[in-house]
Amino acid sequence: MVKFRSIIIGVLVVAVGIGMVLYLSPSEEKKIKKQFRLLAEWVSKEPGETPVTMAHKAKSIGTLFDQTCEFKIPAYSFSGSYTPEEISGYATQGRLSFSQLDLRFYDLQIVFPEKEIARVTFTARLTGKLAVGESVNEAHEVESILKKIEKRWLFSQFEAVEVLKK
Repeated sequence: MVKFRSIIIGVLVVAVGIGMVLYLSPSEEKKIKKQFRLLAEWVSKEPGETPVTMAHKAKSIGTLFDQTCEFKIPAYSFSGSYTPEEISGYATQGRLSFSQLDLRFYDLQIVFPEKEIARVTFTARLTGKLAVGESVNEAHEVESILKKIEKRWLFSQFEAVEVLKK
């Protein structure tokens, strides 16, 4: 009787442990959303940002991208395939034009068309103040492809989605 009770308690402890691991481990969608949060954080710029912070953010941005990432953003004549280093460089140049910059992502719709590939459609909002004092407030509908490489979701494509106007 004591042996049976010990076995039952052991099985329950193991089941609860497995349940907690499954419950607490982040889902693939949460991992993808985290990549978007990091991208927004590292692109954004606060007034008075130090050069050390700027360098850290510039270096960090590149870690979010695949070996090559394709961009198709005709409104800014920004199309082509770029390496993480090139993307970091462009991001740094863009951030230098701003005294304050805020990037946010809204309405993320995540689908998995294939294993280890995610297609995310979202609204990107960019607000800020240029170094010359002009305000910027833009929103764009964008589709992105992320690939899971070595257990990390990395951006491999960004494409602006044309929104019909009345």
